[in-house]
Amino acid sequence: MGFSFTKADRILKRNEFIEISKNGRRIQDEYFIANFAPGRFDRCRLGVTVIRKVGGAVKRNRIKRLVREYFRLNRQLVTGHWDINIIAKKKAADLSSEKVFASLQNLFDRISSCVDQ
Repeated sequence: MGFSFTKADRILKRNEFIEISKNGRRIQDEYFIANFAPGRFDRCRLGVTVIRKVGGAVKRNRIKRLVREYFRLNRQLVTGHWDINIIAKKKAADLSSEKVFASLQNLFDRISSCVDQ
């Protein structure tokens, strides 16, 4: 598996986001919430949700870019095939990229430990 992030790696449809939130598990830290559920495909997929309360379009798009980049580089750390929705909290707006990556590392480690149970 390469380091690409194609359309097949994304969760794009509203009903898929709703299904993950209803049927999946939820973990959170200070900056992000992660909803995750078993995937229907042979790969991990990612969806990113950033609401307007977080900030303007520039801040919201920056957070989405950083989350997608982290997932693109580190998806092999998650065991199994999962659909993951990362939701940014308001505190995530002014974080440095290192802090965003550290927070996401923590979440993905916790997802892997939840999956192993």
